[in-house]
Amino acid sequence: MFSRLLDIYKPAAFTEPLPPGKIPPAYRRMRWQMMGGVFAGYAFFYFVRNTFSLAKPYLIKDYGMSKGDVGLIATALAISYGMSKFIMGSVSDRSNPRYFMATGLLLSGLINLIFPSFAGSVAMMFVLWFANGWAQGMGWPPCARTLTHWFSDHERGTIFAAWNLAHNVGGGLVAPIVNGALALAAVLAAGAALSAGLTFHIIFYVPALLAIAMSVLLLVFLRDTPQSCGLPSIEDFKNDHPDTGVEDPERELTTREILFKFVLTNKPLWIIAIANVFVYVVRYGVLNWAPTYLTAAKACPPDTSRWMFFLYEVAGIPGTLLAGWVSDKLFGGRRSPVSFIFMVLVTISVWIYWKNPAGNFMVDAMALFAIGFLIYGPVMLIGVSAVDLAPKKAAGTAAGFTGFFGYVFGAVIAELGMGRTVDRWGWDGGFTLLLAACFISMALFAATWKVHHKADR
Repeated sequence: MFSRLLDIYKPAAFTEPLPPGKIPPAYRRMRWQMMGGVFAGYAFFYFVRNTFSLAKPYLIKDYGMSKGDVGLIATALAISYGMSKFIMGSVSDRSNPRYFMATGLLLSGLINLIFPSFAGSVAMMFVLWFANGWAQGMGWPPCARTLTHWFSDHERGTIFAAWNLAHNVGGGLVAPIVNGALALAAVLAAGAALSAGLTFHIIFYVPALLAIAMSVLLLVFLRDTPQSCGLPSIEDFKNDHPDTGVEDPERELTTREILFKFVLTNKPLWIIAIANVFVYVVRYGVLNWAPTYLTAAKACPPDTSRWMFFLYEVAGIPGTLLAGWVSDKLFGGRRSPVSFIFMVLVTISVWIYWKNPAGNFMVDAMALFAIGFLIYGPVMLIGVSAVDLAPKKAAGTAAGFTGFFGYVFGAVIAELGMGRTVDRWGWDGGFTLLLAACFISMALFAATWKVHHKADR
């Protein structure tokens, strides 16, 4: 019975091809359905990932935790997510994303329901947030598999940019949704002040229930490959056949082939994976500490800091779209030049965010908007570079490899390293760390300026 259960995760079998006249309209409809499915699904993964950032001030104020304590707990997700993104990415390359992605989202939602019951226990919160990170690692790889099977190489930058907005939609919406849930709870309490414990629980419960509901919808709408729906491969449909080092792009690769032929021996992939470390230091060093930094160092009210958190995410929407379009149209599919330019501007914006005097919230908001606008371009383009440099049957593993570096090293530095640095040297030390990460990432993007496909290696 267990083996039968596992069978649903295997790649779907090819079905009888549709009549030629029905293929174009079916392809158009299914491409929209696949994009909508992975977009909404991944947005909801962020509902149950960013909750902890909103809960940090309450853990510090009401439960007596230090910045280092909450940084340690957040690090649990970063480590496990990075490991899972790589390991489960390899599994995802040989799995049906319809069931694989839904399972990860369901598990993450259930963990978020359990998590607030252990508020105050660093050890238990660390264990549960580690488990949440592993479930979260089942989100990105099936999206990479889906997009590389349903969209061709020459539209990949723009398509991945559009899909990547799920980060911003999901990550940004969780703050106003939590604010709305807390306001509703206050109304139901007939004007009585909400306890710290109730507030803390609501931050996790509401996003968790929404994520669980979304996991069911993924089962309804997602599908595997075009061939499993009676359609030709995307390369044949679009007449777009990039050189990715395999004679038969439809052959399912073995784990050994994926790792030792297309990932671990891929020098440009290693360089952008290391660059991802420093991009993630900036991304999460700013994002995850924004509510804490704004309330502690800038005298910003908690509700205002949550709206600025939302602003950071929303700003990534136009920035990501611009980065994808520019890489496709102006740089011929090369991603590193765009990432380099964006990181130069990120550096300037981080410096302004740091040096702006306390109480000047408008400048803080503008600086956060600029950082959010710019940082998600390189975040997205590193993932696109990874799938550019590997066959589509290895897309999840290649993207997971860069994600492993970004989370296990970059996000850990952003969480634990940033927390410990601020505890010892104050926020000036924390921002020095962020600026150093900016400069190192620029140097690595410059080293891969001309890289695009396998032929460029």
